[in-house]
Amino acid sequence: MVASDIDRGHGALNDKKKRYSAFALARNAASYHQDWQRAWRKASPKASYDAVIIGGGGHGLATAYYLASVHGMKNIAVIEKGWIGGGNTGRNTTIIRSNYLWDESASIYEHALKLWEGLAQDLNFNIMFSQRGVLTIAHSEHELKEMSRRVHAIRLNGIDSDVMSPAEIKKFVPCINIDQSIRYPVMGGFVQQRGGTARHDAVAWGYARAADDMGVDIIQNCEVTGLRRKGRKIIGIDTNMGFIKTNKVGCVVAGHSSVMADMAGIHLPLASRPLQALVSEPIKPILDTVIMSNAVHMYISQSDKGEMVLGAGVDKYNSYAQRGSFPVPEHMIAAAVELFPFMSRLRMLRHWGGIVDTCPDASPILSKTDIDGLYFNCGWGTGGFKATPGSGHVFADLIANDRPNKIAAPYALSRFETGFLIDEHGAAGVAH
Repeated sequence: MVASDIDRGHGALNDKKKRYSAFALARNAASYHQDWQRAWRKASPKASYDAVIIGGGGHGLATAYYLASVHGMKNIAVIEKGWIGGGNTGRNTTIIRSNYLWDESASIYEHALKLWEGLAQDLNFNIMFSQRGVLTIAHSEHELKEMSRRVHAIRLNGIDSDVMSPAEIKKFVPCINIDQSIRYPVMGGFVQQRGGTARHDAVAWGYARAADDMGVDIIQNCEVTGLRRKGRKIIGIDTNMGFIKTNKVGCVVAGHSSVMADMAGIHLPLASRPLQALVSEPIKPILDTVIMSNAVHMYISQSDKGEMVLGAGVDKYNSYAQRGSFPVPEHMIAAAVELFPFMSRLRMLRHWGGIVDTCPDASPILSKTDIDGLYFNCGWGTGGFKATPGSGHVFADLIANDRPNKIAAPYALSRFETGFLIDEHGAAGVAH
């Protein structure tokens, strides 16, 4: 048999597989996919666990996965009030980057980015990670000089970052408006080529499936109603499915971290606010990178479905409501139209909000508490998605060893007593 015959044979086999796959897809769709194998078990809570993770978003699922895969703790449960990935993990704009100013921030976000770069292979799951680059725009000479200073600091930590002129930006993003007569002219910017996006729900599903394969129980629609302790030691949690005994509890519940802490009699330095985003109707591919602008307060990318994804800063009031206010989307749309005039013809398709928790220094909390066995991972504010694998990795290490490693150590609660804050309000960009 010659090579061409083999190729034709493989082609026929592939065509047969495609026809079978299409038939199987249609057949299962007609039956509402009831015959499809579950990606993870529908677990019921056991009487006791070696550790319980409260919060079934990306950070919580990643924590459980690394506890099992790195530290060998298999008797673990992830408790989720709603459904897996239904909180901030499913409500963010999926931006990933590590170009932060301070050494402590650079350490954890670069750790996360390196994990992102191999995560699909690690989880054996397509998380649709796309290193399309993240470009931050400067709209004044002062802003451009500040960005240049920031780029030098970022490079000192071994992280890729480059300054771009308006002409280079136009070549990199042909659809952007660099006319110097507009209200906020593009004066330059800086780019991290390794940055990009990933599919948020795929990240949650990938971690959930991988953790489940290692024996982790993922328990959905299970609301925690209390943290039970004996003196200054955790002994278990109360839920709407009953009491669960455990001596290690990791809380990873984003905007509701203060509520959870209150159950243990702890006050956390957090403010919870709505963060809004929206998408346009889908169009053909036109933007293959992520654009951020501090001055006009907007960030934008294009999804794989063709939608233009827009976000901005948080609403100016504390709230647990996910509706948000009208001025924020109005402002981000006005900013987008100025930089990308073609967007004036697009219609908004969806609009949503999530609840983010922000610390006074715009940096997270990864810390044990003064209650033995109780740990908190929170305060990521508006940029938590990008940290997902790094956050879960170091938080798992903290829970397993009851002490922070060198990456997590600067993010202890004690920094609010000592004054060693990590002020990342500037490097957090617009909201990310």
